[in-house]
Amino acid sequence: MRSRGIYVNHKRVERIMAENGLKAKYSCKRHGRYSKAYMASFHPNYLSREFSVEEKNKVWVGDITYIPTKEGYEYLMVYLDLFSRKVVGWSINRHLREQIAIEALNDAFSRENPERGLMVHTDRGAQFMSDRYSALIKRKGAFISMSRGGNPWDNAVMEAFNKSLKSELLDKKHPFETRDLARKEVFEYIEMFYNPKRLHSALGYKSPIEFEKMHFNSCTYSMCPINGGQSVRLTLKLD
Repeated sequence: MRSRGIYVNHKRVERIMAENGLKAKYSCKRHGRYSKAYMASFHPNYLSREFSVEEKNKVWVGDITYIPTKEGYEYLMVYLDLFSRKVVGWSINRHLREQIAIEALNDAFSRENPERGLMVHTDRGAQFMSDRYSALIKRKGAFISMSRGGNPWDNAVMEAFNKSLKSELLDKKHPFETRDLARKEVFEYIEMFYNPKRLHSALGYKSPIEFEKMHFNSCTYSMCPINGGQSVRLTLKLD
């Protein structure tokens, strides 16, 4: 139906099918099995649902979600800093290959320049278990943490971000007419609304950027952590 330009809720389809005595024909369910080599790529869940972080650039969490358009799906990869809930890096593309995760991670590293020891937490998606992805994180002095299999609560903050994005952006303009329009709207949502303006109850109803400014301004004339690493003594009030 979507390929023919017809967009309808699946519940309506189910109701109409039931009214007409139609049932979907399912094949026998096959239970997937991980190969030993694939299982060896899993990393422990070092985060262990500790979502409250007291320093910037100590823990990033990431995930991929989809953006529907009439030209097909776009996929959005986002990394958040658990300290301020700020989007530190993101990438959008029409594919789900490892490159989308690597591009978003490079974006985050170039923006934030974190100290060594950063934890990067994701689920067990294939993008996050590639050799190139692991090598990049290791080269930057960071380490990987992964949710347990089939457990979205282990990455609840990212799940909440995806839910907010879809309710605040997608529902109003779903689906986007073109891929270019979707990319434009995602850029404006993240860079012009979410980071600088969107209020979070977990941050005392401050936006991510406001929360970071408030935190570092409070460090005037004291030892203040910079990038979650070494401390320096400030002599001027930060703007």
